[in-house]
Amino acid sequence: MKYSIFSLARAALSGHKNWKPTWRDAAPKDRYDVVIIGGGGHGLATAWFLASEFGIRNVAVLEKGWIGSGNAGRNTTIIRSNYGLPGNTGFYELSMKLWETMEQDLNYNAMVSQRGVLNLYHSDAQRDAFARRGNTMRINGIDAELLDQAALRKMLPFLNFDNARFPVQGGLLQRRGGTARHDAVVWGYAHAASALGVDIIQNCEVTGFTRDANGKVTGVETSRGRIGAGKVGMAVAGSSSHVAAMAGLRLPIESHVLQAFVSEAIKPLIPGVMTFGAGHFYVSQSDKGGLVFGGDIDGYNSYAQRGNLPVMEDVCEGGMALIPMIGRVRLLRQWGGIMDMSMDGSPIIDKSPVDGLYINAGWCYGGFKATPGSGLVFAHLLARDESHKEAARFRLDRFQRGAMIDEKGQGAQPNLH
Repeated sequence: MKYSIFSLARAALSGHKNWKPTWRDAAPKDRYDVVIIGGGGHGLATAWFLASEFGIRNVAVLEKGWIGSGNAGRNTTIIRSNYGLPGNTGFYELSMKLWETMEQDLNYNAMVSQRGVLNLYHSDAQRDAFARRGNTMRINGIDAELLDQAALRKMLPFLNFDNARFPVQGGLLQRRGGTARHDAVVWGYAHAASALGVDIIQNCEVTGFTRDANGKVTGVETSRGRIGAGKVGMAVAGSSSHVAAMAGLRLPIESHVLQAFVSEAIKPLIPGVMTFGAGHFYVSQSDKGGLVFGGDIDGYNSYAQRGNLPVMEDVCEGGMALIPMIGRVRLLRQWGGIMDMSMDGSPIIDKSPVDGLYINAGWCYGGFKATPGSGLVFAHLLARDESHKEAARFRLDRFQRGAMIDEKGQGAQPNLH
């Protein structure tokens, strides 16, 4: 179904009885040109770009649950491109530009809201570091503004500016950053990919790989039978190590839980996205009025989609240090996503050492904001067997070569050697 003001009016006048499914719930065929494991944002975006940009439409997306049931539906919905290192800078700006045209490209309302992303600084040294990052962004054509305390007092008068331990001195603002509705992003890519002939197969868990006499991957074993494939792409986030192990691979990735939280609805308070520079706390306000916030990963390996109380306490302490009045707000719910933490905090998009198997993993904290860019560059790799220019530094062998992209040392263990 194609959406427009006219289709909405027709559906309304018919008593909302003529709506069609947003995408086809397909049954698996015997063989596809490309099989993508993982029906989250990255997998579905890859499928759509394969079909729309590279003309490869005999594609299947396999999801063990329902689409968007993993990290795509468990994040804090932030989009931004305020990165400072070569590799990340160009890639995330590519993704930001794709966010800006996504709704028109997909014919779907993803609720993209460019309300701004503000990173607060609390010391002279941190100000200088933010100034360097902002200058790098501007050199690369990315918007950035360094704000002093006076500007912030006008914008956010409720902050605890005079906190004795963590005084708010200013911030780095990217006005084009903001939020998007995570579920709608998944549904939008599913809607657009399905319309181009991509099969979206839910409740289809991959249990192994089929290989020929030379060891090349020729398909997958699933809970719904064997499916042949010319190429297989992995986009399974926190399950990357588990799925790769089925092909005999050991990835430089650890799986950790990252918690997120939402409060009860309150009147409009926070105009954009804001991060605390003296701790790991970030917050925005949803369209429903709830404060959506998160912090650090839990400090142990886990595949559980829930976290522990000490991290919850640490996140809430960060919020209280920055905005004391939110202590009166009730916490509504909490959840966790399984993060695929690479050793340098940056992703891996590359051919695997196993012929026919391709990897999209290691997104750490940056998976959601990367969704459209990840889809484009992974589709490019699958279609042409060569890295997209904006993903050339995300090679798997960079750890062997010592070419890490250590943006903030926020891999699984930031004490990099």
